[in-house]
Amino acid sequence: MIVEMKTGAGKEAVDAVVQRAKSLGFNVQLNIGTDKTVVAILGGNTGQLSTDVFAVLPEVESVTRIMRPYKLASREFKGADSIVSVDGVEIGGKHVVVMAGPCAVESEEQFMEAAKTVKKAGASILRGGAFKPRTSPFSFQGLEEAGLEILEKARKILAMPVVTEVVDPHEVDLVAGSADILQIGSRNMQNYTLLTEVGKSRRPAVLKRGFSCTVTEWLTAADYLLAEGNDKVVLCERGIRTFEDSTRFSLDISAIPVLKRFSHLPVIVDPSHAAGHYALVPAIARAAIAAGADGLLIEVHPNPKEALVDGLQSLTPSDFTRLMDELRAIASSVGRYI
Repeated sequence: MIVEMKTGAGKEAVDAVVQRAKSLGFNVQLNIGTDKTVVAILGGNTGQLSTDVFAVLPEVESVTRIMRPYKLASREFKGADSIVSVDGVEIGGKHVVVMAGPCAVESEEQFMEAAKTVKKAGASILRGGAFKPRTSPFSFQGLEEAGLEILEKARKILAMPVVTEVVDPHEVDLVAGSADILQIGSRNMQNYTLLTEVGKSRRPAVLKRGFSCTVTEWLTAADYLLAEGNDKVVLCERGIRTFEDSTRFSLDISAIPVLKRFSHLPVIVDPSHAAGHYALVPAIARAAIAAGADGLLIEVHPNPKEALVDGLQSLTPSDFTRLMDELRAIASSVGRYI
């Protein structure tokens, strides 16, 4: 249930709504805008409560039920687009943010070479995996803490924010100590314990869509982060599993405008995991920007042939530099920039 206060409503009026909700056993979340405040009333049985309970309170303009499962990620809760700021880089505004780097941190030399390349080409955020959840237990699982140290070193030398994946709820603080953005991978989108811990950390988070999950399930997972007071949430479309096998996953390009319509959260796209092949990455990346994506998450490796993880879908430095030039033209055509 959403309680929209009148423009200029005072703190006492807002507090009255909050206290009424808490007295009835509900939780609340506030969206304090420049002109007015919106109060989300959260609980499993709000549907049984009459809207009049809040409508009669002073300075309440309207009370609306949200019928969708997700609440805090919805446009009803926040009408304006959210912008997530990470060390001066804004995700969700006119700037199309490119996050790039190797899928996995393999060595300091490998990662620093990739990091310098993507920065020179115009990327704003470094990506690299220290912990790698793999389908097979015999595959390379990442350098773990040693990988975090390399990420932190690159972050300081190049003065760029870093995004990396966290896979264990007990390691959230550890990973947050070295990364500016915590990535929650596709396999963990519905790991509610992990979502809760990342939410509590208040660290910016990239939430990848589960490859067998609907948009509604995805946004409901985002609510777990938002419910803990973490309003720095970025959604990442990375392709879903369909009957089609000519690509690694089927990129749901239509999810971008759907999310823009129903949610205020920024949306980025991972063309590398969707494509599964470097030759397909540029076209998918261009399509994502044209469709309204706020950013891209792209895999770049100094020598993809020697990559320990996902070499086939990784761009070479020259390919990435060429793609960035192409993306600037696409961004400009839709009123944005890189």
